[in-house]
Amino acid sequence: MKDTILAQIMGLKSLSTEELLKKYEELFDGKKASSDNRIYLVKRIAYRLQELEYGGSTRPEGPAHHYSGLSAKAKDRLKELIEKYDPVNNKAIRPKVSIETQARTKTRGRDIRLPIPGTIITKDYRGKKQQVKVLEDGFEYEGKIYKHLTAVAEKITGAHWNGYNFFNL
Repeated sequence: MKDTILAQIMGLKSLSTEELLKKYEELFDGKKASSDNRIYLVKRIAYRLQELEYGGSTRPEGPAHHYSGLSAKAKDRLKELIEKYDPVNNKAIRPKVSIETQARTKTRGRDIRLPIPGTIITKDYRGKKQQVKVLEDGFEYEGKIYKHLTAVAEKITGAHWNGYNFFNL
């Protein structure tokens, strides 16, 4: 009996790097992996298993295109869902914005790098989960309102940090 996809993916964690490399070759029609990094291999193999199970093509096209093995219909649906439900992490599909446009946007109000108001930004820092709520005109952290994300990062770390860098935005 064939394992479920979840069981197969969970089982990848227990495989050695050599076993992962072999599994990669099996799933990608003999193609060698471009890296022997365990995390990379597990992610690519897990993705490929899902492609094969849920309607992706059987022809691997490589990691150059994010959704390369999926059907055109599946790719369109993914893009639609990302645009609708994940406005924070869809930077890859956002149009490129010139520095002049960014400057104009900043003078009108919100920085385009910020997630939409109401979003909770989380960061694990020194073993503690930090949560910051994005507001229309600032940020809320531990019940206090801050005008700049940098001020929140400084409050958390006790040192000067660029807020966008600290929160990986």
